[in-house]
Formats: sequence, C-alpha cells, structure tokens
Amino acid sequence: MLWLDRIHRWTGGIIGVLLAVLGLTGTLLVYEDAWLRATVPHAADPLVRDTRALTAAVERLTSNPSARPDSILFPSESLGLFRLSYDGEAGAYADQTGTIVVRWTSQWERLEIWLFDLHHHFFMGDAGTTVAGILAIIGVGFVVTGVLLWWRTRKAFAFRLLPARLTRLQIIKHHRDLGVVMAPILLLSFLTATVLALRPVAEVLLAPFSPGTRITQALAAPKTKGGRLAENFDWRATLETVHARFPDAQLRSVSIPAGSGALIRIRVRQPAEWLPNGRTIFWFDPADGRLVDVRDATALPLGTRVYNLAYPVHAAKVGGAVYTAVMTASGLTLTMLGSLAVFAFWSFRARQRVYVAGWLRE
Repeated sequence: MLWLDRIHRWTGGIIGVLLAVLGLTGTLLVYEDAWLRATVPHAADPLVRDTRALTAAVERLTSNPSARPDSILFPSESLGLFRLSYDGEAGAYADQTGTIVVRWTSQWERLEIWLFDLHHHFFMGDAGTTVAGILAIIGVGFVVTGVLLWWRTRKAFAFRLLPARLTRLQIIKHHRDLGVVMAPILLLSFLTATVLALRPVAEVLLAPFSPGTRITQALAAPKTKGGRLAENFDWRATLETVHARFPDAQLRSVSIPAGSGALIRIRVRQPAEWLPNGRTIFWFDPADGRLVDVRDATALPLGTRVYNLAYPVHAAKVGGAVYTAVMTASGLTLTMLGSLAVFAFWSFRARQRVYVAGWLRE
C-alpha cells in the first residue's frame, strides 16, 4: 500500500487546490437562482405560464434587429427572468413582459456568470472543460484509493466535521475519516462531472445502455440548412406550433441564428424530463417558419436519456431541499479536503527543508 499512499498524497498535494476550486464554485452555483432572486429586480416574480404572454415578450425582445439576442432562456419556477445572450460576452436579464432590467457587456460584470465559466471551463473554453473532466477522473481515483487506504486504519475511525488541530497528523485523520463518510456522494459528483465534461468517456460508460447508438449522433441537429431570419418572423405561429405538439411542456430556450444557414432552435421541457432546459427540441427555418424537425426527449435511446440525467443530478436540479443540502455538503467537503491536503502536504515539506538546512549548517 506504500506506493498507493504516495500516489494519493503527491497527486492531492499537486492538484488539491484545483479540486477545491471546483468544489467551492460548484457549491455556490447550486444557489445561483437564490442569489439572483435576492439581487435582481423581478427575479422572484412567479412564473408566467401563459403561452400568449410569453410570445408577446419574445416578440418584444426580438423586434429590434440591431439589438436582437442570439439566444433567449425562458423564466422558470425558481427564476422569474429571461436571460438574453448577445454576441461575445454581452447579455441581459429581462422581466416576463420583455423589459430589460439588467445589462452587461462582459462576464466579469456578473458574479454568477464568471463563476460558471470558472467551474466549467477554468476560463479556457473547451480546453478548460477537458481539464475539468480530467480532474473529475482523478477525483474518482482519489475516492477509490482513499477508501482502500482508510481500510487499514478503520479501527481508529472518528468522524469530525473539522480537524481537531491544524497539524499534519490531525489533518490526515480528518481527511481520511471525513473522506470515507462522504465517499458515495463525492463519487457521484465526480462521475457525473466526468460524463458532462468528457463526451468520449460518456459514450464508453453509457454504451451498454444503448448498444450501437452514440450519444453524439442521437443529439445531433438536422443537417438541413435554413435561410436568413425573416424581417417579420411569426413568433406567435411558431410557439403555438410548439405548444400544440407538447401542450404540457414548458418553454425553455430559443436560439436565433444571426445569418443564413442555421436553424431556429426551440427547447422545451416535458414533465418527465429532469434536465432543467429539457432536451425536447424543435427546429424551424428562419426564412419562412417551416418546421424542419422535432426531437422528443422521451423517445431518445436509453443511453442518451441516462446521459441527460447527469447534469440535473450533478447540479442538484432535482431532489428538492434535501438533495440540495447533500450536494452542498459534497462541494464543501471537496473544498475542505482539497485545500487542507495541499496545506498539510506542502507545509510539512517546507518544515522538512528548514530542518535539513539547519542540520547541515550545524
């Protein structure tokens, strides 16, 4: 077990801070909607479910071609605001009548946006997502090796929320015992993060659920090309078409192409879906409003449906207050274990160097 212990300690000492960052930012993002309800006007407004009212708001938000957003995220039960995305990092929040209440031109102007970027991308785009996925895989390794290493000292188990003292020995004991208690939840967090960040890994892990069907293929958009957005695009007819097909579904987002070639994409969430923004999708031709294709999330291959569960489970978007508390504990535990592991590892080595240097001088 000596080699396993060394790998566990050295790896933790090197990347523990990065795992702590993921834990802390993930915990804060669980409460993103609560933060917005407390700080942004109309964010706490009750959800408007009337399709005609929502259509009027969309028409208002898209009426000015020079200020038309690239995408619109609809209000939800927990957040009574539209979120608009424009070219680059610009964005805005609007109330449910379509009136802008907050604007920004950079992600650094909004705490919740740069926290999301840090947690998901480490401010590095797709490369950062890959890094986060690799860290999640290493996290799975930490949980497995940590449980194996704990087994030798199981008779000395003593659960503590915090170390008795900030000494190396007490930090190690706390790390070992708290880690084994939280191992199942940490493992769930790391596995779902891996699936979300690394699509090839998700394809392999979920292949047994749908043999011969790839997630990427199941989620691919139609290859049909669309025209340029019509000057007076009929949003009312388009959203009525969506509502007629799935009357119980909740409108979640609209993506509007800036030029020709792409299609308008509308996502809705059916009652059976856990994914907050749903994976039931309509594609329309921007030139004439023609319905091009529809994807029913409940009819997707089983492996893809399991994949769609990863985000709501990872981000505590299901399970109510109890599961939110569990995932909060998971994030805070990862923050504490990662940061204290780095502190104990490098402070011990710093003291060793000081001792050796003093001994050599003598």
